[in-house]
Amino acid sequence: MEMALREARKALEKGEVPVGAVVTHNGSVVGRGHNGVESLGDPTAHAEMLAISAAADALGSWRLEDCVLYVTLEPCAMCAGASVLARVPRIVFGAWDPKAGACGSVNQIARDDRLNHVCEIVGGIREEECGALLKDFFRDLRQKQKAFREQNRQN
Repeated sequence: MEMALREARKALEKGEVPVGAVVTHNGSVVGRGHNGVESLGDPTAHAEMLAISAAADALGSWRLEDCVLYVTLEPCAMCAGASVLARVPRIVFGAWDPKAGACGSVNQIARDDRLNHVCEIVGGIREEECGALLKDFFRDLRQKQKAFREQNRQN
């Protein structure tokens, strides 16, 4: 999770929502990514998607059957779906996402036994630290937006 947090901090430095992800295979990192939606102009450039793609490239296979996905925030529907399609057996995440989480909070995509693959889910790992990055980011963003609106009213 420490490596995923490092990736999240990279996203933060770029002004992105601070989410980071790492994929391991037999204990070695084979993929990593951090949120790049804004900088890449791509709504699919979530940390998990980038890490999964990098892992598939590194392993030469889209099947990530012996891998673990570590991510600082509970995956959304897209990322949980990609994990299922990639056959990721285990997802470990930090903060729960009560608005868009698809591994237990809002949806159960990664654990839906009607699908062709089910992921083991471990949530809440270093939850406070992962959540604090996000809370601080959004607090700062709201303050900047408020200051911008106030400045425009004065002009």
